[in-house]
Amino acid sequence: MSYAPIAPLTPTDNQNCTCDHALTLPKRLSRSSAQPRRRKSPGSSTAGKREYPIIVHSHLCWDWVWQRPQQFISRLSRRHRVLFVETLKPDPELAAAAARFRQPHGFPNITLLSLQFPAWRWSDGAFIDAERRRLVREFLAGPCAGQFDKPVQWFYDPMAVTAFGGHLEEVLTVYDCMDELSKFAGAPLEIAEREAELLARADVVFTGGRRLFEAKSQYHHNCHFYGCGVDVEHFSSARAAATAVPADVAALPGPVLGYFGVIDERLDYELLARLAEAHPDWSVVMLGPVLKVEAKALPRRPNLHWLGLRPYAELPAFCKGFDLALMPFALNEATEFINPTKALEYMATGLQIISTPVPDVVRNFGSVVKVARSAESFISHCEQALAEPDYGAIQRGLQMASENSWDATVEELEAHLRNALLARKRFRELAQDYGRRRRDGKTRLVPGRRSLRENSTVAA
Repeated sequence: MSYAPIAPLTPTDNQNCTCDHALTLPKRLSRSSAQPRRRKSPGSSTAGKREYPIIVHSHLCWDWVWQRPQQFISRLSRRHRVLFVETLKPDPELAAAAARFRQPHGFPNITLLSLQFPAWRWSDGAFIDAERRRLVREFLAGPCAGQFDKPVQWFYDPMAVTAFGGHLEEVLTVYDCMDELSKFAGAPLEIAEREAELLARADVVFTGGRRLFEAKSQYHHNCHFYGCGVDVEHFSSARAAATAVPADVAALPGPVLGYFGVIDERLDYELLARLAEAHPDWSVVMLGPVLKVEAKALPRRPNLHWLGLRPYAELPAFCKGFDLALMPFALNEATEFINPTKALEYMATGLQIISTPVPDVVRNFGSVVKVARSAESFISHCEQALAEPDYGAIQRGLQMASENSWDATVEELEAHLRNALLARKRFRELAQDYGRRRRDGKTRLVPGRRSLRENSTVAA
């Protein structure tokens, strides 16, 4: 099984969603009817040399909230052909495992392969692992034969490692750990064991937070912290005169305090209720899909507005309508390791930011973000920021955003991959040389060193 599979939203949920929901017959792969015929060499329109292909295993769907996986993979696809494997929410009306594939608009080097399983088989982990592997292998041997040979396997979903680790003739394994998923509501019991397997198999590990780095680097020698990035050009449009505030925010009485992101167990709903109650003349706007919490359980106040998911392209326009940006996170297991992507995105819009004391927010953004350690303090920080804006903090935020682009981060990630590939190549050469020398009786092990990795070949 996968971790917390999230189906792409239907067109009624998000008008810009392009995912095809039609299902396939058992043991067949089908093409979306809306998908144009593939060229023999997809990605040929991309300038520059195409390097090794990448197969991504993600617990988040491409058409869902645009965050770390999409930001990294969309940029990697400029130089690499990418197969993005996503697992949709189990379907109670599906009789057998199914798969569909398509190209997302605007990304000619990316192929999305969406897998879906019958709900009545979802708890059978061995079945899910075997079927995932079968469907992907069938796809690799059929519609895209030869396009993803000897790939780099890139994991976001630790639950996928049993199905795919070592099974696709990969030249490298990457684990990009963006969250401590074992702490999230509904996490599979096996996820910690699967992550341990992934850490043991990975050649390179990236983490999305400093606390995650401190935790994972204990188990992997080649672990690197790469936190939030930001598309500065995109979010700075919130400061452009030509950008129009969406009508459903423009019509609200001000000041408007806003949040965008997933609405789940990581938010402090009591804090939001108290914030709305403290100032009935303020408008508190919450943008994002509701996940793993009951929508009917969300606090309801006349000035607390739950507006649902809006397209990534529209977020800067909504931010232009905000007077303050909020990060009202609860302090619980699910937020212990988070490093919110939205922090730098808010900064690029020129907004002041009020947050609860999430550890990585305090550590990474404390010079810009106002941190409140109680509901009273949170409300007070909002009052003060509205009455006396901290223009120094705004400027520091703009500078910090400009120094943390996704493009620069991806360049550094690729350097680590190139180094790991060179190390593996060198190790293979060393192993081959060692084998030849042993066959010829011309080698010996250095005393006290018990493995090839610990030995340089020594002539007898």
